[in-house]
Amino acid sequence: MNLDIKYNKTALREFQKKMNVRKGALPTLKNKEAALRAIVFETRGKLEKAMSDYQDILKEMKPWKALWKEYDSDFELLEIQDIKVEEMKVAGIKLSSFNGIEFNTPDFSYAVFPNWYPEGLAAMKVLLAAKVKYQLLEKQLVLLEDARKKATQKVNLYEKVQIPALESAIRQIKRYLEDEDNLSKASQKLLKLKIHKQALV
Repeated sequence: MNLDIKYNKTALREFQKKMNVRKGALPTLKNKEAALRAIVFETRGKLEKAMSDYQDILKEMKPWKALWKEYDSDFELLEIQDIKVEEMKVAGIKLSSFNGIEFNTPDFSYAVFPNWYPEGLAAMKVLLAAKVKYQLLEKQLVLLEDARKKATQKVNLYEKVQIPALESAIRQIKRYLEDEDNLSKASQKLLKLKIHKQALV
């Protein structure tokens, strides 16, 4: 941190003020970083569980693969109408949490379509819901990781760069002002001594 050091009391007060602001903010920043670290750990666990659930559903649906070849791709059988999310703020970060999914299923004739379609559609809805939940958690983790990294960088910047630089600048200014004060007192003593000697002559 490059500081423009001016050796006067105004600069000293300015640097002391800046240092006090940073020292005051540091505990809050550390708490935020710790909270984000815990939330990232928790979200990573949720993401792993969601991914595992999604993979399990995919395995369960493997036998359906051959049946889906009967599906007429010109007919839209299943459409996501709305993904319900709950907006929440975690450590100052806006996140979207999965809260359900709504599908639009057009009417179709059971006489025309294979009789496995209703069960297949129910399974597909479960699969899509699991996938959307997984993708939302993935986005959450990216946002939280980014916020955690920024908080860590700020803590490190304050702790390892700015506060030590300000402390060093304050020490330098204090030493300079003390030396200046000592020189001033010494020159006053010398002047008094000189005046006293001249008065004696």
